[in-house]
Amino acid sequence: MPPMSKKSPHVSATPATEWLQRHGVAFTEHVYDYVEHGGTAESSRQLGLDEHAVVKTLVMQDEGAAPLLVLMHGDRQVSLKELARQIPCKKVEPCKPEVAQRHSGYQVGGTSPFGLRKALPVYVQQSILALPRICINGGRRGFLVGIAPAVLLDPPVSTLRMMVSVLLVSALIRLPSSLKPTPPPLLRVRSRSVRLPLPLTLSRRN
Repeated sequence: MPPMSKKSPHVSATPATEWLQRHGVAFTEHVYDYVEHGGTAESSRQLGLDEHAVVKTLVMQDEGAAPLLVLMHGDRQVSLKELARQIPCKKVEPCKPEVAQRHSGYQVGGTSPFGLRKALPVYVQQSILALPRICINGGRRGFLVGIAPAVLLDPPVSTLRMMVSVLLVSALIRLPSSLKPTPPPLLRVRSRSVRLPLPLTLSRRN
């Protein structure tokens, strides 16, 4: 089991950090001054991080109002139409703040995929897993935790309450016309089964 990070005396425990500690996940703590509507651009600026490696946790719902989480690079946006096509469902839309809080148990701006109030499907952009390390919300506004992205696929983790399923979304970024890489395969992991759906195209943030 990897060594746990030491708690800063200035950061109290959250359901997310308690969850990480309980499951032996090593993490670092990063505190910044929360700015309303500042998002990952503000947190990455204050902490001196690459916004691409700061992952945002988005609470969304399908046409039946069933909630789900999407983990996305901070400097990218999700194509809701393409995501709905891949899940698959008729449509996906962001939850209203009060609805998102009810589903996750976290205040908007402090939503973490760890220690959720109830089990939710979690969809993860595949390119996030290629990063050496990511920062993601630690369960409070103004507080990120740094983890190895492989944690998101660790079987003891992905089969517990944090995730009901994981969708690794390929071709997230619509690159300039001069860059046309071959999209990687899209994997859906539910417990220990794996299948290959169609690739997903997502848009670059304006």
